[in-house]
Amino acid sequence: MAAITVTAAGKVIEVPTGLFIHNEFVPALKKTTFNTENPSTGEVLGSVSAATEEDVHKAVASATIGFKTWKSTSGPARAKLLLKLADLVERDAEQFAALEAVDAGVLFGDSLGMNVPQAVANLRYYAGWADKIDGKTLAMDGGVAYTHREPLGVCGAIVPWNAPLMITIWKLAPALAVGNSLIIKPSELSPLYALKLAALIKEAGFPAGVVNVLPGDGAAGRALSENMEIRKISFTGSSATGRQILKAAASTNLKRVNLELGGKGPSIVFDDCDLDNALLWTRIGITAHNGQICAAGSRIYVQRNIYEKFLAAYTAMAEASPAVVGDPMDPKTNKGPIVSSAQHKKILGYIEQGKQCGARLLFGGEKIGEKGYFVQNTAFADVAEDAAIMKEEIFGPVASIAPFDTEDEVVSKANDTLHGLSAAVFTNDISRAHRVTTALESGQVTVNAWAMLSPNAPFGGVKESGYGRDMGEDALEGWTSVKAIKYAILPPKL
Repeated sequence: MAAITVTAAGKVIEVPTGLFIHNEFVPALKKTTFNTENPSTGEVLGSVSAATEEDVHKAVASATIGFKTWKSTSGPARAKLLLKLADLVERDAEQFAALEAVDAGVLFGDSLGMNVPQAVANLRYYAGWADKIDGKTLAMDGGVAYTHREPLGVCGAIVPWNAPLMITIWKLAPALAVGNSLIIKPSELSPLYALKLAALIKEAGFPAGVVNVLPGDGAAGRALSENMEIRKISFTGSSATGRQILKAAASTNLKRVNLELGGKGPSIVFDDCDLDNALLWTRIGITAHNGQICAAGSRIYVQRNIYEKFLAAYTAMAEASPAVVGDPMDPKTNKGPIVSSAQHKKILGYIEQGKQCGARLLFGGEKIGEKGYFVQNTAFADVAEDAAIMKEEIFGPVASIAPFDTEDEVVSKANDTLHGLSAAVFTNDISRAHRVTTALESGQVTVNAWAMLSPNAPFGGVKESGYGRDMGEDALEGWTSVKAIKYAILPPKL
């Protein structure tokens, strides 16, 4: 197979362009391809094979063979391969960071400092679980029972473009630790990291068929969702696509579905907080990776008696850290591009709505330059609760700020959303922190910080942010089924 040669800050990386099926890189059966581009320049990086339904069937056949081998592989042996893969990803950390930079617009330093280490940590964490998938012994009237956790079989993972390596490993590591085989469909906006990962899976020595990688567009994802042999789809992405996956599961084999969808995270700043800390994290929470994060803290509620002070300091902080846009590989760049032209236009459209709805523009609000897809960090104050920029997920660096008076009021505002993925609370009152975190309808709440990802802590949403969990022990339940084995204890024969 041909390869794409990516040159980034002196790093030359060759990435295979084929589909990864049964431990080999092969062209799509219909020779279909798509182009992947550098969002900081708009230039095409190269052409990658695009999976169709026929390729999905081929990968499922491979994964079925792989599952038969993998489910009978001992836990310690599975752990050894996961640890080997972790070592290889760590070895090639700079290559992965460079690929995420040129293909997805992630700052090289952010990927190297966050995305890649999180991927490695998750591989090592779940390697530790591979020989600890235990059941329970249960007493019963007239007998005894025990439970046994079993892998589901052939599974699929449909992965987004915004933190692609990390989110892929959130799914791959627990799926493989418990004995499933996995077909990965990366986003067509950022496929290169996945092809690099596939090469390392082969290098690590995983049996053929345990992992297959199928770059492609939504048609490939739909074929995975509709396939009768796939037992689970784990999806991170938009709510609209999540609904389509659910419909496909319902109309076919009722496969399990794990959904981590959109967010409209509230960050709540109380008047007793450490204000400098709150300013730091509320800014990071909406500017990290240009706000292209489902857990972004895009709604900021500030207690009224510190509201204007907060706004002045928030604006001053932005002015003191001017954006340096450009090549995400350049250490001087602190603001990368939006991932695509379509997403760039969508964000600018929301900013225009913010200007028209009567909100106060604190700073930003414009695109940057004519080359690539850049937009200013933007903040609006005095945003009404029914404004589109307050209600709808923008997936860009746009903060909507509003005041509140009481604890009950802000909890009501924070919960007045279709989403429930992540929230943040800033207060030095531990009792208030407990009351508010308990009252918020969110799968995750952080106190005096934002995000705080860790392999042992589950991540996922409630309401229309989806269900099921990535990371932590809780994720293992979603990749296994429980079998109950029951024995009747017969009386002794006389």
